[in-house]
Amino acid sequence: MPPKQPPPRIQIQNVRPQVDGGRYPVKRTWGDRVEVTADIFKDGHDLLRAVVKYRPAGTRKWLERPLEPLGNDLWRGEFDVTELGRWQFVVEAWVDRYATLLDELDRKIAAEQADLASELSEGKALFGPTPSGGPGGIDDWRRAASVLGAQDRYGKACLAAPLEVDVDRERARFGSWYELFPRSWGGFKGVEKALPELAELGFDVVYLPPVHPIGTTNRKGKNNALVAKEGDPGSPWAIGGPAGGHDAVNPELGSVREFERMVARGREVGCEICIDFAIQTSPDHPWLEAHPEWFNRRPDGTLKYAENPPKKYQDIYNVNFDSEDAEGLWQALRDVVQVWVDRGVKVFRVDNPHTKPVPFWEWLIADIRSRDPEVIFLSEAFTRPAMMTTLAKVGFAQSYTYFTWKNTKAELAEFIELLLGWEQYYRPNLFVNTQDILHEYLQEGGPAAFRARLVLAATLSPAYGVYSGFEHFENVPLRAGSEEYIDSEKYEAKRRKLDGPLLPLVRRLNEIRRAEPALQRFENVELLMTHNEHVLAYAKGREIVVVVNLDPTAPREDVVVVPPDVGFAPEFPVTDLLTGEAYRWRVGRNYVGLAPGGSHLMKIGG
Repeated sequence: MPPKQPPPRIQIQNVRPQVDGGRYPVKRTWGDRVEVTADIFKDGHDLLRAVVKYRPAGTRKWLERPLEPLGNDLWRGEFDVTELGRWQFVVEAWVDRYATLLDELDRKIAAEQADLASELSEGKALFGPTPSGGPGGIDDWRRAASVLGAQDRYGKACLAAPLEVDVDRERARFGSWYELFPRSWGGFKGVEKALPELAELGFDVVYLPPVHPIGTTNRKGKNNALVAKEGDPGSPWAIGGPAGGHDAVNPELGSVREFERMVARGREVGCEICIDFAIQTSPDHPWLEAHPEWFNRRPDGTLKYAENPPKKYQDIYNVNFDSEDAEGLWQALRDVVQVWVDRGVKVFRVDNPHTKPVPFWEWLIADIRSRDPEVIFLSEAFTRPAMMTTLAKVGFAQSYTYFTWKNTKAELAEFIELLLGWEQYYRPNLFVNTQDILHEYLQEGGPAAFRARLVLAATLSPAYGVYSGFEHFENVPLRAGSEEYIDSEKYEAKRRKLDGPLLPLVRRLNEIRRAEPALQRFENVELLMTHNEHVLAYAKGREIVVVVNLDPTAPREDVVVVPPDVGFAPEFPVTDLLTGEAYRWRVGRNYVGLAPGGSHLMKIGG
């Protein structure tokens, strides 16, 4: 049986951008322009009109911008997002009866068809009286058609449900990160003193591993020893002790007031504090006594410590998300995050989110950001692509990546193409190293390897990170074949200060990143052809070209092929922003000669 009310005859298909059919929002940052495209068509020969209707979070009134036909049923339009939070948009289309009638008349007049009485009578009925009160003629109808066609919306069709855009502040997309252990810098007071210098080096975010009390039961010793010696501080990820749990600070680092003063100082100098949110406890955490139901016990009543074979974490217990009081656990974890937001923290690095339920993260992030949309969550999930991308879709503003393990030209090219396929919802943060990851490339490549990786991270991605020690070329593993550092800072305090020989390059790269908008986005990266397996080249927009010698052991020569659409032909000037040297490049083949681990960071146009 046919429907009682015939559905609209206009088809709206392939609306972009969208993620998984609209199940998840696309990501943008404040001030971005959202480009919307759709296939819009109808049976017959009627002329159509279309708009994109949009509204920011918390408002009911729709705003709209026109969609323009590009040919072959493809339409395009755009709108700007100027508030944080979840925006909605829909595509709406209708038959422009006025333009359709005029088009039919024009074609018949062009064909010299003399009898247009019927068509003219249709026009009089459709257009009605002109502003002067008379029936008017075709010229009057042309003047009225544009307004009437926009108002009439005959046969209107619209998307069944709105699509969404999750709008973050700029720091969710662009920023330079520095990771440090506060106990190696003199606690919160020492970090506070270092923040102005970190800001001068161009760092936007300082990430602190967990700042909470550390348990004593099963405390790890130096180099992950099973038995701690007197004075060993333990791993910050073994959270909880007599001084409190996830909402407390380690008294060895300072007081809550000193923490808040450090956060405020960072805000003053433009260097935000990020803290670690790790959902795990030491055996001494207050929750084990207050909420034993939140933990999984063996039949003999004992708790199983955390493991990620071959790694073992005897000082850590995981919570049980299948607990009978799962609701209470969820709320307690949400309350922990809110406590730190209330203390001024707006950025959280989340430890191993892929080992916790995805619905939990979708709920928690939405709940926190409904009260403060400036809050940013960074996902530290080194796992399979499906989980990594799903975490990004449900709300994580940034994500760690496989970058530390991608070191050859082929690996990096494949990696870049992978990330470009996720660019609507996945924002990469390319950490060159972490407290857990010292790649073989750095172990064996020496300072040249560190320079190459730094340039790659800082120019490929708008967000990148450095763990302290990198600037000192720290590259000694715990043992052969291990990615752990010898004398890992996870288990002992060091005496750190900002005097590493790599810092001048860090400072210059961060200066360039802030000055060059092309380096503040990821979706504009385009691989360029080179012939040598050790030389990687890529453009960022039509403003920057980066060339890196991936071989830290030998100089390399090659040619970089610039495509014709670069916009400067046949020759154009370029300037290496790292050295100030000027060259003449051309569309086509351009010679480069690079020292071991060396780079060019070329500004096109001089």
